Amino acid sequence: MKFFSFWRSLASFRVRIGLNLKNVPVDVVFVDIDANAHRDAEYRRINPQMALPALIAGDGTTLFQSLAILEYLDEKYPSPPLLPADLSGRARVRALALMVACEGHPLLTPRVRRYLDHELNLRDTQQAAWRRHWTVETLAALEGHLADHKDTGKFCHGDAPTIADICMAGHVSVAVTQQIDLKIYPTVKRIFDTAMALPEFARAHPLVQPDTPEAMRSTR
Repeated sequence: MKFFSFWRSLASFRVRIGLNLKNVPVDVVFVDIDANAHRDAEYRRINPQMALPALIAGDGTTLFQSLAILEYLDEKYPSPPLLPADLSGRARVRALALMVACEGHPLLTPRVRRYLDHELNLRDTQQAAWRRHWTVETLAALEGHLADHKDTGKFCHGDAPTIADICMAGHVSVAVTQQIDLKIYPTVKRIFDTAMALPEFARAHPLVQPDTPEAMRSTR
């Protein structure tokens, strides 16, 4: 398999976690979004959307969109499972994941930030307020769904990580970067800390990737 990734891409972060949990080896190709490498013709042939990540499977099939890739990995490599066995549990996990991946995260992506900057001419402080608003809104929604729910365990659903935890890890990492106080989201913070204590999550963190700029690197 060939995995196209960028250190700061939250969607790439999700797939890195999934690959680690499944213990699937891949050849990683780093695509520098800051240098607009995702817009080059070579990568555009792989993913016309010019978004990361992408995964080329062993049979040559090109996969895109992080949640679709995660479900592909879960079906191809069933152990450990990333979705619960029961129907309602799978629906809950998918819903929690979609809250982040399809509602919260899209408002924080580089293409949105570029539009706010180049087209709407928003000041840096206004852009920071935009990012903080949508980050906090998603945190509050997650806390509301997770706190005191009968199916919330050590993780978002039960006592093993699922796609919901994979998505939440990236979103909370953004909140940490923005220095948002997580104390008012105690369930989210507890689950995030539990997830990031796992080596599969920790190794996938944006600040410890081979293409992470030296000035940004973490020793976590």
